[in-house]
Amino acid sequence: MTSPRVQPAAPPAAAHQPGAVGRTRWFIIWLAFAGLTINYLDRSSLSVALPFMGEDFHLSSTQQGFVFAAFFWAYDFFQLAAGWYVDKVGPRRSFTIAAICWSVFTMATALARGFWSLITVRFLLGAGESPAPSTAAKVVATWFPVRERAFATSVWDSGSRVGAVIALPIVTLIVAVTSWHTVFIVIGCLGLLWALVWWKVYRGPREHPSCTAAEADYIESGGARAAANDDEAAAALSWRSLFRYRAVLSMMFGFFCLNSVIYFFITFFPSYLVTERDFDLLQLGFFGAVPGICAVVFGWLGGLAADRAVRRGHTVNRVRKVTIVGGLTGGSVIMFAALVPEAWMALVLLSVAYSSLTIAGTGIWSLPADIAPSSRHVGMLGGIQNFASNFAGILTPILVGVLVDRTGSFVAPLMVIGCLALLGAVNYLVLLGRVQPLRVKTP
Repeated sequence: MTSPRVQPAAPPAAAHQPGAVGRTRWFIIWLAFAGLTINYLDRSSLSVALPFMGEDFHLSSTQQGFVFAAFFWAYDFFQLAAGWYVDKVGPRRSFTIAAICWSVFTMATALARGFWSLITVRFLLGAGESPAPSTAAKVVATWFPVRERAFATSVWDSGSRVGAVIALPIVTLIVAVTSWHTVFIVIGCLGLLWALVWWKVYRGPREHPSCTAAEADYIESGGARAAANDDEAAAALSWRSLFRYRAVLSMMFGFFCLNSVIYFFITFFPSYLVTERDFDLLQLGFFGAVPGICAVVFGWLGGLAADRAVRRGHTVNRVRKVTIVGGLTGGSVIMFAALVPEAWMALVLLSVAYSSLTIAGTGIWSLPADIAPSSRHVGMLGGIQNFASNFAGILTPILVGVLVDRTGSFVAPLMVIGCLALLGAVNYLVLLGRVQPLRVKTP
């Protein structure tokens, strides 16, 4: 096991004030946010549409769990390759090709005719979406100084919440007006349109026509990860060597615990509201969006607070750990949502849990840029931790489906995933170590 390199305190403010150097970096990250929103809209659409596809698909809860898990079999399997690919070709190409693939496979869902065809298209969709989060993490590492990294991360990461939130009203409206087939055609076309815009717009800070030299200097002097600043020995570190670091193993396990709870919201959450809380179509489309909206707002506020703490002189190590450990602890209250008697009480607890987990997620997705030994490892680290985390996407839907079928309620599965959130908090607190760039072992 190698020892970590000591990370200096947050870089001092650049000579130029942020508002005076330009804001191209914020346009770039909001464009990435739009891409992740469409990404999660595609991913979440089936979970919203499936309860209303009963005339065509007579699936048990266990079968639904396998359909949801099929996405993550491919999504998870391709994570390591996706992280390497992002570092190899850069965000412009990786995001564009990924968006084209996931959009085509989303539209193919309209052609599904049974259990196995749904399994197939969801598997292909997972493969197409696999480079998206590592690409977004790479964009933040490239375009943002340390003092703005948490909020920039919260922006693109909130696309996952926004996509899941708008899936509820959009999908239910389209189903009510036309049919479930139309849902997948419409959102697939949105993805293709975004891919075209990203390809035409995205460049690195020094190559982008709208990015001034002052803004590029501000980004680089503030600690953004750039190839020009890489240590030669660190840049040569192989991706396999990353698994030797305790911090990387902790990132993998902790993110698995967080996603064990997050993926409940992406898969069985609509079914929970319909079957356990007797929500009808209108209530599902309106009240079902509340936890996701809260998660978006508090995720942004958490990112802003974290960046403000760094600017005030708090160490990155302390800020990231408070954010992640506190967020996972708050997320554990999901276990009580199944025990309260009233639907509004459950919605409050679910909103607290989802918001807390989103705050933790901003810290977790900041870690690849924080601890990468060089700029060439940011995408790879994102892929590694996402690879481990999405075992939760494979296991959680099946576990929830089986427990619901056997117990007749959501009490047992929510208790299990709530405990996993607490376990994740302990992991980051005890095992992660200092949040600082990894150092190559010297002879």
